[in-house]
Amino acid sequence: MSEKIAVKDVSPKGGAKKVNPATNKKNNDLYQKREKIYQRHVVGTFHKVRNVATWVTMAIYFIGPWLVWDGRQAVLFDLPARKFYIFGFTFWPQDFILLSWLLIIAAFSLFFVTALAGRVWCGYTCPQTVWTALYVWIEHRIEGDRNQRIKLDKQPWSINKATRKTIKHTLWFLLAFTTGYTFVGYFQPIKELTVDIIYFQAHGWAWFWLIFFTVATYMNAGWLREQVCLYMCPYARFQSAMFDKDTLIVTYDEKRGEPRGKRKKRIDPETIGLGDCINCQFCVQVCPTGIDIRDGLQYECITCAACIDACDQIMDQMGYDKGLIRYSTEHAMESGETHIIRPRLIGYGLALGVMIFAFWYVFFTRVPLQLDIIRDRNQLYRENVEGMIENTYTLKIMNMSQQVQQYQVSVSGLEGLHLNVPERITANAGELLVVPVNAEINPKLLKKPNHTIEFHVRSTSDDSTQVTEESRFIGPIKL
Repeated sequence: MSEKIAVKDVSPKGGAKKVNPATNKKNNDLYQKREKIYQRHVVGTFHKVRNVATWVTMAIYFIGPWLVWDGRQAVLFDLPARKFYIFGFTFWPQDFILLSWLLIIAAFSLFFVTALAGRVWCGYTCPQTVWTALYVWIEHRIEGDRNQRIKLDKQPWSINKATRKTIKHTLWFLLAFTTGYTFVGYFQPIKELTVDIIYFQAHGWAWFWLIFFTVATYMNAGWLREQVCLYMCPYARFQSAMFDKDTLIVTYDEKRGEPRGKRKKRIDPETIGLGDCINCQFCVQVCPTGIDIRDGLQYECITCAACIDACDQIMDQMGYDKGLIRYSTEHAMESGETHIIRPRLIGYGLALGVMIFAFWYVFFTRVPLQLDIIRDRNQLYRENVEGMIENTYTLKIMNMSQQVQQYQVSVSGLEGLHLNVPERITANAGELLVVPVNAEINPKLLKKPNHTIEFHVRSTSDDSTQVTEESRFIGPIKL
């Protein structure tokens, strides 16, 4: 055991050759250098669908704060007052459980739609996609299509280039500013905000969020673009966990398209030993993330279907059938059959249905009235001049509706207990009333020193608007 193991020197003759990592061409870079994507303009069926989705989304966002409902801003998240107004509904901090349900519903909706139709959210309605599409549209109008933009960027600076770049970035900035201004308008009355901005009287936080969202929009949609989807958005990374072979995706029909090759129009590809793909690169040039869909499904694909519109145009020009690139599923490509009803989709659908029902139940059973009871702890009880045993309470009644309400207060749980309280209590919309209440009873009716009682507050105009809260009535200990 004490014998040493022999060591053999296997160093190459002449010594090891030193390699400088900085000059070694085989040394791979840790970070890949970004190559700017010049997206080519394309029109077609899915382009029209994206346009409709874009303009509807933008209209909802930009018009929302300007809508008026019952004399006030229809959609307003009033954080200082801790009230959210959404058309005819007012939400208070106590209603935040509804926000939880909404977030859960949004998550399961995303899971369900992704399992069914892939990343259609990313391709059609994601804010990053929508705003980037607007920025690209502005760029296309000012600088021209793909080849013109490439040529312009390669040119030395001139009056023409400087003018086009200035106009483009000015429009980009105005759109970014409008986006930030509208966002702040959801949290501060937008008409007041407009006046405050014009006269530079806006609150510091308003200026902060206005500048923040202006810069964020300008950078994300104008400069980062696909980088947000590829590296910053987590959805692209975990989407594959929700995909299966029956998920609708943008796919290239390899059996029909290969082998690729250029040819003259109207030539039957079989006669020259080629597939339908003419290798024109149109599908790559129109892709907003710069991928080649012919390489198969990739996490960078946002399912926008721009490559489908591009390929269909080429197929029309060549006299071939459309659909070389199309929405399909792996099962459909392999066997021609897609299983729409499947366990994964059923599971997501059931979970989504349960969440929607729970939200519906909580939303429609909520009562626009809140009652808090504070018992006077300075004294357990007192005996008044009439010999009655008296307890003192403070009722905090909040009218959570948008109308003036009248309430009646009653008590139960102890026979013979009487309340000294006005017959009707009036509360304005959103008002919190603090009502002192005395409850008294003949001591002969007290069978024990501690009783559980219930206070009831009911709206005189709507019997369904009522709340009940428990408290204690304390009397003397009988010896």
